Amino acid sequence: MDSLLEKLTDWLKDMLVGGIMDNLTSTFSTLNQKIGEVTAQVAQTPDQFQPTVYNLIRNLSENVILPIAGIILTFIACYELIQLVIAHNNLANFETWIFFKWVFKTFVAVTLITNTFNITMAVFDVAQHVVNQSGALIAGSTAVDGSTLDTMRTTLEGMDVGPLFGIFLQSFAVKFLFEILSILIWAIVYGRMIEIYLTISLAPIPFATFGNREQSMIGQNYLRSLFALGFQGFLIMVCVAIYAALVQTVSFSSDIMGSLWNVLGITLLLAFTLFKTGSIARSVFHAH
Repeated sequence: MDSLLEKLTDWLKDMLVGGIMDNLTSTFSTLNQKIGEVTAQVAQTPDQFQPTVYNLIRNLSENVILPIAGIILTFIACYELIQLVIAHNNLANFETWIFFKWVFKTFVAVTLITNTFNITMAVFDVAQHVVNQSGALIAGSTAVDGSTLDTMRTTLEGMDVGPLFGIFLQSFAVKFLFEILSILIWAIVYGRMIEIYLTISLAPIPFATFGNREQSMIGQNYLRSLFALGFQGFLIMVCVAIYAALVQTVSFSSDIMGSLWNVLGITLLLAFTLFKTGSIARSVFHAH
């Protein structure tokens, strides 16, 4: 009878240990996969991320928004000409050079709106270079290596059925929470790129305002917003690097669940900081 009970206990322990290790392995592999996808997706420019969506946005912008920008530019050019003419004592000190100045400013404004997407992509090319350079310098991994998992298994095999059952339930709950956090991180990264697509779809309109000093603040703020969106990717890379460093400090000792809950808290902190990267970037570039 004792032998049968011992065999049943050993079988139950093996089942619980196997279930716990499956949960832990699945938890870290899923999270590490999502973190790897974050670093890969952040390093892409809008035309590389989803070429089909980018081409759609560009066609809509050039065929729908660009004509509206042309109307705005025409109004601004006429307003600028009137301002230049009446600026010299209501034509009392009229000088012909102001027409050359107006022609030059209008030429520059037209050139800007006809090359809107080239300029916007140049901004994101610069940001991509910065992100790629930072990715090469960031050292560390969020993965838990095989030796750590083997140590965890050894620790689990030395426990009784009661504590193992509690750890199994907690590992299942932590696995579920990690799945939610990985989806949240994915949504943040994709949300940033959708925001970029929405922003560049209206690019010709703010670019049309550069022909006038008073209205050019719209275009200047738009450029600051583009740089903020581009360098938000750099801040995301910094958050991932900090996360990797913090995970490496967690010691998976005898308190396995305490260490795992610690990693969960660090991952929750990562999701929160990823949410803040957008506002931080806008604050740095003074974009409204």
